Amino acid sequence: MSFVEVQNLSFSYGYKQPLVIDRLSFSIKKGEIIGILGASGSGKSTLLRLIAGLELPLEGEIRINGKIVSSNKVFIQPEHRRVGMVFQDYALFPQMNVKKNIKFALHHLSNEEQDQRLQEMIKLVHLEGLEDRYPHELSGGQQQRVALARALAAKPDVLLMDEPFSNLDADLKKNIRSELRTILKSAQMTCLFVTHDKHDIEAISDGSFVIHPPRQREEALNLH
Repeated sequence: MSFVEVQNLSFSYGYKQPLVIDRLSFSIKKGEIIGILGASGSGKSTLLRLIAGLELPLEGEIRINGKIVSSNKVFIQPEHRRVGMVFQDYALFPQMNVKKNIKFALHHLSNEEQDQRLQEMIKLVHLEGLEDRYPHELSGGQQQRVALARALAAKPDVLLMDEPFSNLDADLKKNIRSELRTILKSAQMTCLFVTHDKHDIEAISDGSFVIHPPRQREEALNLH
């Protein structure tokens, strides 16, 4: 049974602008890690933003865990979609230590619940002993694990990752790939990530697909 469903999704960045995504459809099962390959400008990152609710599609439908979050009649705000996101630059708060960066996602919980969830996340991503360090005191791999812990802390239904290895050097990338897959499987997380590197797909994903840029059109809104 599909856990994430995207049907006939189309998007452009403005009236009479060319389509970035053209009638895209796919589905993901619960607990699957799916990679999206594509050249620069093919719409990979835009797709993640549409699923997260950060962009409004021209048409099409998105379902998460059986619930419509975006359609011609429905638009659920990002904060109510139960979607976690790890950005390309990790987007950590430089003035907050590891502990506070992770707890930022848990403001809706009591202090006791926050502390419990924090410890679960620290253990899951192997950051024991680094709780009081600030982002500039961490390696690239450690920063990525903090961003991952923050995204997972709120127990999202789906995790989206945008080029998660682009800021890591080749040697670190190789080690982090297998570690990331282990963390995601331990968390039983349904995950969709975009990359331009086939090696990322081979090392982490249960499956993958390629997005190709749609042909340029004179009118992006002539879809009906």
